[in-house]
Amino acid sequence: MKEMILEVLKDNEFKQRRINELAAHFQMTDTEDYVEFIKLMNHLEDEGSIIRNDFQEYYIPGQMNVLKGVLEVSKKGFGFVKVDEDREFYVSALHMRDAHDKDTVIIEKLKHQKGEREEAKVVRVVERGQTKFVGVVKRGKRDCYVDVDDSKFTKQIFVDAAHLHGAVLGNKVVVEIKAYKPQLKGNIVRIIGHQNDPGVDILSIVYAHDVDIEFPKDVYKQVSEISDTIDEDDIKNRVDLRDEVIVTIDGDDAKDLDDAISLKKLDNGHYRLGVHIADVSYYVREGTPLDVEALKRGTSIYLVDRVIPMLPHKLSNGICSLNPDVDRFTISCFMEIDNDGKVVQHEILPTIIHSNYRMTYNNVNKILDGDKHLQDQYSDVVDLFFLMEELAKVLRKERDSRGSIDFDVNEGKVLVDENGKPYDVILRERGTSDKIIEEFMLKANETVAEHFKWMDIPFIYRIHEHPKLKKLQQFATMVKPLGITIKGSLEKVYPNELSAIIDETKGMDEHTIISTMLLRCMQKARYEDQCLGHYGLASEYYTHFTSPIRRYPDLIVHRLIRTYLFENNLEKANHFERVLPSIAEQSSNRERVAIEIEREVDDMKMAEYMSKHIGEEFEGMISSVTHFGFFVELPNTIDGLVHITDLTDDYYVFDDKNMMLIGEAKGKQFRLSDKVKIRVIAASKKDGTIDFEVVGVKSKPRKTKTIKVNDKKVKTKWNKKGKINKSKKPQRRR
Repeated sequence: MKEMILEVLKDNEFKQRRINELAAHFQMTDTEDYVEFIKLMNHLEDEGSIIRNDFQEYYIPGQMNVLKGVLEVSKKGFGFVKVDEDREFYVSALHMRDAHDKDTVIIEKLKHQKGEREEAKVVRVVERGQTKFVGVVKRGKRDCYVDVDDSKFTKQIFVDAAHLHGAVLGNKVVVEIKAYKPQLKGNIVRIIGHQNDPGVDILSIVYAHDVDIEFPKDVYKQVSEISDTIDEDDIKNRVDLRDEVIVTIDGDDAKDLDDAISLKKLDNGHYRLGVHIADVSYYVREGTPLDVEALKRGTSIYLVDRVIPMLPHKLSNGICSLNPDVDRFTISCFMEIDNDGKVVQHEILPTIIHSNYRMTYNNVNKILDGDKHLQDQYSDVVDLFFLMEELAKVLRKERDSRGSIDFDVNEGKVLVDENGKPYDVILRERGTSDKIIEEFMLKANETVAEHFKWMDIPFIYRIHEHPKLKKLQQFATMVKPLGITIKGSLEKVYPNELSAIIDETKGMDEHTIISTMLLRCMQKARYEDQCLGHYGLASEYYTHFTSPIRRYPDLIVHRLIRTYLFENNLEKANHFERVLPSIAEQSSNRERVAIEIEREVDDMKMAEYMSKHIGEEFEGMISSVTHFGFFVELPNTIDGLVHITDLTDDYYVFDDKNMMLIGEAKGKQFRLSDKVKIRVIAASKKDGTIDFEVVGVKSKPRKTKTIKVNDKKVKTKWNKKGKINKSKKPQRRR
């Protein structure tokens, strides 16, 4: 009946749109039927599938200038509602009604448009996008209220004494809204800690995204039943590689070691590369509490002072981690690779390994650079590392030849002390060994993806689609003033053409900025049950196979390998065909949440770090130019805004064609990639924003604000315009 109603209402020629007319049309006139019909219509209206106008006539979104979409509110109070991929409506603060950020709303297009953009007003909230918020408990006139951290949410959420649940003034809490009218009323569901306690700032961001840190009791119960040692009975079902020379190479502080490497040179001159991945699917079986929770989390989240794991530590750091000198179950992908970097043969096998060495990127880099002490210490595997370097160069050459894009974007790393206070921001170094492992993992992911693509059975892939034309046009506009043009039609740009731009700029001051801008114009990689290729890698087949400890899609890939190859159970293909689309969507969504949390924490800690350097001068490069000013990036990737109102030596106009600000009277220019000397004038830890001024150009006067620096109260100039969004740093997740 629901589908029939929607089908009828889609017809613009259909005129019988009142409730009694529709009931008669569907022959629902008996009292019992009529009551059920009204309930169904109310349900459809509540979920936003149909809309009722002032004449009590029913329509579907898209008719009568009434549409449905998700509201995105800016920090200034106005918002935008995206109704489809290429259409969005501007909603002023006056037309917001009681809608908030992320709400699904019904909007009505305004008859009188002020500018070129389409405008609308919110008619009704269909579904609340967020009901839980993080904030500080403060004292109101009668009741306490929660001052929400999210700067897009400006209203106070009042909490009476019965719903405080032990929270006191100054506590950071999670509050759930229980009533929206006549005022917001909430119930405190979690006390995070006092706002000044160490680590509470990071936990606040985590809980604001509704991420759980602790695992449910049934998960811990299941984990307690898992042995700390491997099941000896299953060894007979595996290829025994315990006598092979196998090593792991990871960061100094890594504890979840999910990949190991073996490598030999064959008599025919080819390479036999073994990529051995922790067999997490052996321990996390489908439908168990562990599996349900892993799917809910989707990925581990890596923050400056902690990791929020996808799996409990007993697995992620214990029985699943490929620690040295212990037996571990793995799934291995063996690849015979020729001198052109092509895989000529491969095998995917259930295995058992005994890792010989737990190596770090730093030590392997030193060995490859000629460190005699470390070469003596690891003498029996030194030749292995040089062979790895040799093969990695072959693989990289093959990848370059097909046009794979190496964005080569600088990434900052915030260093914090035991109390979570930032004391430095440095560049993440990618040495030779990092690139070796990256090449090996990429090749294993491609090999596994191609294997299952040709089997033509349900599988999960990592895809990266062709960039949108609009984004490419924006990129072309931004880099044209730098003398860079994209060859050919923008409607069908091949990866090698964009890769050539990156290569051409290597060694230039603008290289990092151009790489960053190009990365921003790419579509986001995501998971899909269809093999649509990976544009950035110029790869026809790609999946995620190599990190099942920290990514759920990799765990699913292992489960599919186990089912299809090891158990030879192709009958379950129908089951996977049903569940894989939702798993892919959930995994993509959770990855986006993890990236957002990691980015917000980094921005917050960078702002906190720079709050200790207010008044100090640095040299940076203009990384983007807008109508409201320009962003300057420092060598350690920290960036801040020079607002146009702080350029008081002239009246500056934005030239969008040449991406520059030009002074009308003196003709001074601020262009993309220009080096400028700046002074730090403000840093907001709450908003994660930093404000600069150009040295030699006097800024407008600011109000003073007392802040704590190294536990001492000092007065500083404070810029209240921190409402402007900082440009988001792109992520290198492939």
